[in-house]
Amino acid sequence: MGWIYLLLGGFFEIGWPVGMKLAQTTGLRFLYLALAVVSMGLSGYFLYMAQRTIPIGTAYVVWTGIGAVGTLLIGIFFFHDSASIWRLLSAFLIIAGIIGLKLAS
Repeated sequence: MGWIYLLLGGFFEIGWPVGMKLAQTTGLRFLYLALAVVSMGLSGYFLYMAQRTIPIGTAYVVWTGIGAVGTLLIGIFFFHDSASIWRLLSAFLIIAGIIGLKLAS
């Protein structure tokens, strides 16, 4: 169950920077800021739940990795951020590190 909590926390970790970005680009500023705050809270709660059964170092790296790579991909696909080879290679290295930690734990 810890890994499910961690995945949920990682997905909510993506929600708060996206909410902040949308608050800057639309007229619904307070709605998207509220979405960001709720996402922060849920993200932290699910990380807390995951750490009951997953080592703190592994949980934190996976949680931030999901948030970082997920936010990078949303930026590329929806906000027209750069998709240079170096950015994609760096994201791949983050994913490889997460897989390595999962295999080692």
